[in-house]
Amino acid sequence: MADKGYEDVQVAKYANLDIDRERRLGFPEVIYGENKSAEQLIGIAETMREHASRLLITRVDSGKAELVTSRVPGLIHHVDAHALTGFGNVPPADRNGYIAVVCAGTSDLRVAEEAAITLEMMGSRVERISDVGVAGIHRLFARLHVIQEADVVIAIAGMEGALPSVLGGLVAKPLIAVPTSVGYGTGLNGLIAMGAMLNGCAPGVTVVNIDNGFGAAYAAASIHRQIRREN
Repeated sequence: MADKGYEDVQVAKYANLDIDRERRLGFPEVIYGENKSAEQLIGIAETMREHASRLLITRVDSGKAELVTSRVPGLIHHVDAHALTGFGNVPPADRNGYIAVVCAGTSDLRVAEEAAITLEMMGSRVERISDVGVAGIHRLFARLHVIQEADVVIAIAGMEGALPSVLGGLVAKPLIAVPTSVGYGTGLNGLIAMGAMLNGCAPGVTVVNIDNGFGAAYAAASIHRQIRREN
């Protein structure tokens, strides 16, 4: 029989898991945990254990995470990232290169940690650089050498979303910007930050959706993997 390029597994009546994704793309299907019940996540995790080398579940609140980890041995709850990981077959991080996750403010840390955990699950070494927003730009300059030496940079900011534009004029590396929903009323839950990043004057900045640390990390890890292959 010809290889279809995919293989699915049904979980009860609520999920149809793409268990062939790791072979096709190099990383198993990631489970989005928000709006899924604990029982559904338990069923999915138990099925994925049979078919995947590692598991990442994003957007899981603490109450739900406690129930899932009590029923599925080996899962780790990353509280700050609102994520669960498991199965332990994570490729060793390349010690010769890293991705910098640069976070403007402490309030943006949930998104930054979602990005960092995703990167580590995908085998990239991470340098976390937190609370270096433009309101105290001297803090950014104090860590700038670490950012400039990274292979890829993820810049995360809410409010007016200025951090990626600043880094875009200082760093000659692939730069992925993540707007967050952090901010006061006129921030419109991240729309102002996203608009600022999309309209920034620094060239070559890629922007993902609001609060999408996972999406930024997945793209950054793919770029990083290609860089490592070429080197």
